[in-house]
Amino acid sequence: TNHFTVLSLSLSLSLTHTHTHTPQESTLYCVVNFEQMKHNNIGSELQDSYNDQHNWVLDSSLDSRGHVPLRARTGAWKAALFIIAIEFSERLSYFGLATNLVVYLTTIIHQDLKTAVKNVNYWSGVTTLMPLFGGFVADAYLGRYTTVLVATTIYLMGLVLLTMSWFIPGLKPCHKEVCVEPRKAHEIAFFIAIYLISIGTGGHKPCLESFGADQFDDDHVEERKMRMSYFNWWNVCLCAGILTSVTVLVYIEDRVGWGVAGIIFTTIMAISLLIFLIGKPFYRYRTPSGSPLTPMLQVLVAAIAKRNLPYPSDPSLLHEVSKAEFTTGRLLSHTKHLKFLDKAAIIEDNTPLDLKKQSPWRLVTLTKVEEAKLIINVIPIWLSTLVFGICATQTNTFFIKQATIMDRHITGNNSFTVPPASMFSLTALSLIISLTIYDKIFVPLLRRVTRNQRGINILQRIGTGMLFSLTTMIIAALVEKKRLDRSENNEPMSVIWLAPQFIVIGVADAFTLVGLQEYFYDQVPDSMRSLGIAIYLSVLGAANFLNNLLITAVDTLADDFSAKSWFGKDLNSSRLDRFYWFLAGVTAANICVFVVVAKRCPYKSVKPNQVVVDSSVSVA
Repeated sequence: TNHFTVLSLSLSLSLTHTHTHTPQESTLYCVVNFEQMKHNNIGSELQDSYNDQHNWVLDSSLDSRGHVPLRARTGAWKAALFIIAIEFSERLSYFGLATNLVVYLTTIIHQDLKTAVKNVNYWSGVTTLMPLFGGFVADAYLGRYTTVLVATTIYLMGLVLLTMSWFIPGLKPCHKEVCVEPRKAHEIAFFIAIYLISIGTGGHKPCLESFGADQFDDDHVEERKMRMSYFNWWNVCLCAGILTSVTVLVYIEDRVGWGVAGIIFTTIMAISLLIFLIGKPFYRYRTPSGSPLTPMLQVLVAAIAKRNLPYPSDPSLLHEVSKAEFTTGRLLSHTKHLKFLDKAAIIEDNTPLDLKKQSPWRLVTLTKVEEAKLIINVIPIWLSTLVFGICATQTNTFFIKQATIMDRHITGNNSFTVPPASMFSLTALSLIISLTIYDKIFVPLLRRVTRNQRGINILQRIGTGMLFSLTTMIIAALVEKKRLDRSENNEPMSVIWLAPQFIVIGVADAFTLVGLQEYFYDQVPDSMRSLGIAIYLSVLGAANFLNNLLITAVDTLADDFSAKSWFGKDLNSSRLDRFYWFLAGVTAANICVFVVVAKRCPYKSVKPNQVVVDSSVSVA
């Protein structure tokens, strides 16, 4: 066709220009003009492709009517704000219960300190492990939007039951104002209610956060930058909910009553659900792609079946579909680690020409191999952040319990007493301030130095937070030792002494917890992003269970080697300072392990699109 075009151009030029050009000049002129036309045609195609990607979202998302989303009308911050609103309400309800739970169990249910702390850890563990199930169901079958609706309904059921247990006569804690032991019916209703909230959180938490991140197109430069800020501002709004909860609502729980607080929790959650539904036309949706575990199994089975085949001389010889055929995600680039899995994508000599008819259990694409590698890559990171999770769990248990036996009067005339759980507001404030400074000041400065859009990479951010968690444990140990010394002399100690450890753990959360959210969302396969957020939450869930095992093991060993138990009936008969020093030592060792793991851990490598949409760069 090109030769025919050149011949036609030559004939045309020779008819019109033979009186001014030699045959050689005419031929050269037509070739140059043909190349110019070809260049102009490519430029036109690039312009059309640019316009398509600028006006439409071409990342496999759909709008509420099942069509390709129009960029100007859907997604980005206009959609994310509706999603953040329901997260604000959920965190307000959750932390209103979670931060005061140890107080509830010791004062209303009348459990001893060790039993109450273990029950809090069990509940927190279930609450943060349930998202693994919820994330799987969302990615495989229901989709994130539907899962959020179902989970929020279950969450509301738990809140309604919790509220009813304070107003229905047969479910009230006691017949009288003060009682030594609560009714069994109230205890059963209470635990059913809080575990319904756990189940609701299991579908709500991973899907809502990943659904919010889905509103930003990763192939659009401006929206990709917005998504980097999204995780920071998501946590700012989350902490605003926590701050409201642990100040206003916790005060209502302590001074007015748990029943009134329950009514407020339920009402706010119902209103936020309505707000979430109003935003439906603005959302971008992802279609569930079936079980995300099946492709991983196919890679393992195919790699084992072809384990004796030699590696190809060039990775480009491995089986992969074209970009035109791959319509439900992004193609991944080949990486050199875990090369054994590459054998799953080797095309055998006896393979028929029609590769599409090959069994997926015998031949898989290179992208599926790389997605399996991504899941294996996150396992060492998950394991090496569990110790941070153990440190973070102390905030809702021992830190709050310490506040209950310290002097909580703020004003000179002792007219106002700070609720113990309100101390967590310092952590929320610290997190909000840290994230704002990090996003608005540190990231722009670091971008200029490192040439990295994030400022520093995700794993560096996570490691920085671990250093702050080590500092928290050291401060907590020193403060608790001082409190014990004063208690022996019956000298009261102000709760303000606990402020530094609550503040520093907030800074640690701003780096590590937010970094973990971004890491597990970004570094898992695109089809598993709800599950990715669930994996992040499972760090805290597993840490709660490990914390219980650690308390039991340490307490047993302390009985053998120490004259005084580390965990007595109350704090004054315990040696909590030694437990904090123990955690500080474990954290220091874990940081060394994390540095080694982080250096060897590769990041996801996505094949670039032909056109990168950046409004700051012209097509030319």
